[in-house]
Amino acid sequence: MTDGELLALCRQGHETAFAELVGRYRHRLWSICFRVAGNREDAEEAVQDTLTSAWQNLHKFRGEAKVSTWLYRIAANASLAVVRKRKETIADFDVIELEDPAPLTADRVADVDAVRRALSELPEDFRVAIVLREFAEMSYADIAEHQGIPVATVKTRINRARTQLTALLAPTRTS
Repeated sequence: MTDGELLALCRQGHETAFAELVGRYRHRLWSICFRVAGNREDAEEAVQDTLTSAWQNLHKFRGEAKVSTWLYRIAANASLAVVRKRKETIADFDVIELEDPAPLTADRVADVDAVRRALSELPEDFRVAIVLREFAEMSYADIAEHQGIPVATVKTRINRARTQLTALLAPTRTS
C-alpha cells in the first residue's frame, strides 16, 4: 500500500494502518528525536509525543508535503518541546544508544559519542537544521518552512553547523 492509501485508512480510524504507516519511518523518527533531544529518555518521550500528535492531527495533513516530511517535522517539534520542558543541557550522554545491536569496535563507539557531544554543543537552531538535513534528509525549503525562516538562512545555519562540527570533531593538537 502507498502512504496515501494508508493515510486514507488512518483517517477512517484504522489503527493498524497508522502503525504500518509510521513503522515505515520509525528509525528516522527515532534518529531525529534522539539527535535533537540528546538522550534516550527525552527521545522516547518525543517519539511518543510525535505518534500521539500525528494520530490526533491526521485531519490537518493537507498532502502538500510527503507524509514522511510531515512526520519528521512533528518529531523535530516534539523533541524541541521535550528539551525545553525539561530545561536540561544536552551535554551529558550517559547512554550510547546503538541502532545496530551488533557489537561495535571501540573506535566506532568513540566516534558516535564524539558526534553526539559535538551536536549537543551546537546552538539549537543549528542543531535542528543539520539534523533535519542530514538525518531526515529534508530539503532546504522544507527546513525553512519548518523553522519559519528563509531558505538562505537555512543554508547559512547548516553551513555554520558543519563548520562548528568540523572544529569540534577535529583532533586536538598537542605540541
